[in-house]
Amino acid sequence: MDTAQIKKTLLALRADLENLRHAAQGDQKPVALDQQSVGRLSRMDSLQVQAMAQADDARRVQELRKVEAALARLAADEYGDCVRCGNEIAPVRLDKDPATPFCVTCAG
Repeated sequence: MDTAQIKKTLLALRADLENLRHAAQGDQKPVALDQQSVGRLSRMDSLQVQAMAQADDARRVQELRKVEAALARLAADEYGDCVRCGNEIAPVRLDKDPATPFCVTCAG
C-alpha cells in the first residue's frame, strides 16, 4: 500500500469537495418572495433549486467527514482496516472509494 499516493488521492478528493461546496453556495441563498418581480412558478423553482443545493451540500459535508476520517486513519497507520471489525478492506473497494471506513461485510 503506497501511503503517499493514498494521501495524495484523499487530499485531492477533499479539495474537490471543498471547491464544489464553495461553487454551490449561491444556490443556497434565501429565496426572495417578492411577487411583483417573480411569478409563483419561478419562486417554486427557486425554492426547489435551493432545497436541492442544501441536500447536495449536506452530502458533501458527510463525504468531507469521511475523507477527514480516512486521513486520520492513514496518519494513525490504521488505513485499510475496517473500523467496525478490524479486518482488512479489500483493495478494490478502497480503489473505488478511498475514504470507505467499512469492509464489504460490515457495510452490508
